[in-house]
Amino acid sequence: MSLDVLHKAGFEVLTQNHAEAILAHDFPGELDLLARVLVEFRISLAEIVAGGGGEAGLTQRLRHELSDLNWRKHNFSVETVVDGRARSGVSHEVDHVKFAEAGALALEIEWNNKDPFFDRDLENFQRLHSLSAISVGIVVTRGASMQDAFLDRITGWMKSAGLNSEDDLDRLGIGARTVAQRKVVADQVARGTPFADAFARKFVADKFGQATTHWSKLADRVSRGVGNPCPLLLVGLPDRILLDDAPD
Repeated sequence: MSLDVLHKAGFEVLTQNHAEAILAHDFPGELDLLARVLVEFRISLAEIVAGGGGEAGLTQRLRHELSDLNWRKHNFSVETVVDGRARSGVSHEVDHVKFAEAGALALEIEWNNKDPFFDRDLENFQRLHSLSAISVGIVVTRGASMQDAFLDRITGWMKSAGLNSEDDLDRLGIGARTVAQRKVVADQVARGTPFADAFARKFVADKFGQATTHWSKLADRVSRGVGNPCPLLLVGLPDRILLDDAPD
């Protein structure tokens, strides 16, 4: 079963409101393909640091793979009609929607947004499900193991790559940094902290802090009932998909 494949590969997986049964019975093929794409997905630490922690590049690859499997952006347009006349209309945009014979699956990837984006996604799924527009809402985000591993993995990657100064980073064009950010790192280095440690601490704190989209923030919202009663599948990307490639 596809969700077991994700579990065995180290992904965090949480289902709500009978989503697992719905996916297994009505969308087995779609679930198998989604699980395959996620299990094979990889992110290099070099592109995370070079990209300043943002989405560009790394999750665009995942988005393109989903799009190639017909999980495409869709605008659900809803109109209120009274006596044959449209009175109001609203649209609900979802980044990835898979239409199948049994219904539709809606998926959002939240790599590194502010955590209120989870509320937007879950409430959007709730509205669409109440209109029978989707069968299951899916959210993919950074898992707890990845969130916890960032500091050690980025520090170790920098040391193994020999990145020991701002000049080293500048030569590689890695991560635009403000004067204030450079000063924090420089102050720590002046107090005896190795450059890689000082940079990684500042980078992780700024880019992947607790107020960003990651597993615990998502699970907390779902435990409070945000998105109910829409069937939900939540997937957390594990640290094992991170690659320690040398910088280009």
